[in-house]
Amino acid sequence: MPRFAFFTAAALAATLTFGLAHAQEVADPSEAYTLSRGAQLYDKWWVPIKAPEPTETHPAYPAAGKKSGKNTWRCKECHGWDYIGAEGRYSKGSHFTGIIGVSGMAGADPAAIADLLRAELHGYTPAMIPDAALAQLALFISKGQVDPAPFMADDKSNGDAAAGKVFYQGLCAGCHGLDGRKIKDADSLGTVSGNTQEMMHKVLNGQPGEAMPALRVLDRQLVADIVAYVQTLPE
Repeated sequence: MPRFAFFTAAALAATLTFGLAHAQEVADPSEAYTLSRGAQLYDKWWVPIKAPEPTETHPAYPAAGKKSGKNTWRCKECHGWDYIGAEGRYSKGSHFTGIIGVSGMAGADPAAIADLLRAELHGYTPAMIPDAALAQLALFISKGQVDPAPFMADDKSNGDAAAGKVFYQGLCAGCHGLDGRKIKDADSLGTVSGNTQEMMHKVLNGQPGEAMPALRVLDRQLVADIVAYVQTLPE
């Protein structure tokens, strides 16, 4: 069956709804909505819940790390876009911390994950992340991680860029432009697309604080197709 067959009218309607995840909650959210919301919290938790930004460096952030301040409170900063921390893309470079990823928590009890996030090591208090939002983050860690490795080759997406072009132009170009340069206060997509793991996470789950649809409802290989096409755009 062609990958296009996975993109139904119902999926399209759901996708467009997910783009509003940062702006409002829904009375009866689907699991896909909740997982995309949790993934945005994993990215930069204070943005989707409109919480104050942290100002101090996280107490558990390693002294040898190269970051400081609010970014040290982002889950992705220690655990990575590939969810395997020091074993993955963050095994070296400016994001290296030596901290393990969260992939080992896949399938774990979300309540137990929430307890770990509240505990002293992570230190996410209810004043920082309310219980409802923390439950979304915990559910994402338990059930929402999508391993990007099967969708990569030589550090790039292994998708079909020609197939991805159709969906990029239909779903993404309205905001990003045909060349990925339409948003003037952000880097072009061609410039930032080199981190395939990050791009997979963003396309699947959306950008915190922006009306970007979360394409989690799509076949995973089709998401890789979109990323493959984005990686052909000019810098």
